[in-house]
Amino acid sequence: MPVNCWPNPLDDRSGVPAANSGNTEMRGTVAVDVTEQSNSQSQSQSQSQSQSLEDVPFWFDPLCPWAWITSRWMLEVEKVRPVRVDWRIMSLAYLNLVQHEGNGLSEEYLERMSRAWGPIRVCAAAAQHSGPAILGPLYTAIGTRLHVQGRREDPSVIPEALAETGLPASLASAAESTEFDELIKSSHHEAFDEVGTDVGTPVLRIRDRALFGPVITPAPRGEAAGRLWDGLALVAEADGFFELKRSRDRKPSFD
Repeated sequence: MPVNCWPNPLDDRSGVPAANSGNTEMRGTVAVDVTEQSNSQSQSQSQSQSQSLEDVPFWFDPLCPWAWITSRWMLEVEKVRPVRVDWRIMSLAYLNLVQHEGNGLSEEYLERMSRAWGPIRVCAAAAQHSGPAILGPLYTAIGTRLHVQGRREDPSVIPEALAETGLPASLASAAESTEFDELIKSSHHEAFDEVGTDVGTPVLRIRDRALFGPVITPAPRGEAAGRLWDGLALVAEADGFFELKRSRDRKPSFD
């Protein structure tokens, strides 16, 4: 069956808070020693925390609004649980047009899927250029424009997102190239060979088990985000667990 990611127009509103801190100027050799010791302790603590974080692979296509909501939830989870998202790419175009051969899709959706290659190709080119760590910031830059600002048909979305993340403008040309398609397919199969092709995005791997979802709206915040993560982690531990579902009765919300 085809994977239909966004049946309706969207209206999204979200923001990322910023935090600033100031340092009090200290003079003298003793003050410098104390500052260096403090910095050393902070770096050590940061390294220890980083080593203890649980990596959670998250496969996304930037065009899917439901995956976008789940991704914002995972950013909230990072704040309240010892987890770190490992952003990875998949392709709705590849899933629907190649793996499902376009079966069951309307002409409008087929046309939309043909254009869905562009953004994910740019993501693949960016990862090739700057490493996989760029995928998170680039996904946020693209997704904010597509979903929050509702600019799905705006050709300036990709150039703006590249500029925001400090990437070369030339990477935008990857949208019309097949150069990075094998990289996309390789990442895609890493998830879908395990989870199956009757689902879409997002796919998360939690403690060595790939799961589709959660599909939720709006994204839980704070401790509510952590509790949802706790429940999902428990579900993932059940070897024979396959599905929980109810029909969606509302549009994606980014409140």
